[in-house]
Amino acid sequence: MPEFAWPWLIVLLPLPWLLRHWLRPAAPGQALHLPQPGLQLITVSGNVAHGIAPWLLALAWLCLLAAAARPQWVGPPQAQQRSGRAVMLAVDLSGSMHTPDMELAGQPVSRFGAVEAIAGDFINRRSGDEMGLILFGSQAFLVTPLTYDLSAVRAQLQGAAVGLAGTETAIGDAIAVAVKRLSALPEQARVLVLLTDGVNNAGSISPREAAQAAKAAGVRIYTIGIGATQMRVPGFFGSQLINPSADLDADMLTTIATETGGQFFRATDSHQLADAYRAIDALEPMPQHGPTLRPRHELFRWPLLAAVVLLLLVIVPRRFGRAPEQPA
Repeated sequence: MPEFAWPWLIVLLPLPWLLRHWLRPAAPGQALHLPQPGLQLITVSGNVAHGIAPWLLALAWLCLLAAAARPQWVGPPQAQQRSGRAVMLAVDLSGSMHTPDMELAGQPVSRFGAVEAIAGDFINRRSGDEMGLILFGSQAFLVTPLTYDLSAVRAQLQGAAVGLAGTETAIGDAIAVAVKRLSALPEQARVLVLLTDGVNNAGSISPREAAQAAKAAGVRIYTIGIGATQMRVPGFFGSQLINPSADLDADMLTTIATETGGQFFRATDSHQLADAYRAIDALEPMPQHGPTLRPRHELFRWPLLAAVVLLLLVIVPRRFGRAPEQPA
């Protein structure tokens, strides 16, 4: 349905007539005084202009007022796609994330390669959430602030590289950065998904201290420990099986998740990593019915165009419609 955003502008409707009344032109005798008393101006009397021009000008003024009042077409109510939830991703970029103990589509990939692909799908499914990205190694960096532009978050994740933030693992600092960004939001909106493959060995804040701060701020933390339990590597006497995840502190990650109301997930392969993200989707569901929004489409261009056309219809005949005078 059509409506005006600024209907109060209708009070300006009589403005041209008021100006014409207040600013009447002075009579020739009052406007010009001749030095010689014997000279007089001949008053040229003419008929008041009649015709269509005054009506065109009045109609143009009405169109200008209509354009200034911002006519809009208001559409039917539509449910918004924004959930009001904020999800912060914290991804480990320490040197061990380069370990090629994962498989994706039957091909061996590094831990970060699996995270890059599977977390990208998780980001796509969170349409309607605000999302941010923290990358951490020896230090933690907020790469993408909370935003509804999920493509920007995904692009930053895909553009990251192992070792970019250092080769060690500052889990506590990553949690602290996320808590600082999430604490100002409503409590039900604060979610942190932290993925790592090691133990905290860098940073100025211990993971348990950071978890206590997260609990006090109402931030739920879901932790994911990534890395295979077995990996065959070549050795001097042939290949041998090793545990590439021996340094993973699963107990610490479990404690962080439990204390903050989240959950710990162990991902030894890409399938379990995908299952972990799907489980987080289920634990933090999108609302089925969000607040409604009525789309508005601006229509001021049409009355503005009509006013311009009407003014041209008045000006052009006066400017070019007079026939040139013939010489005597």
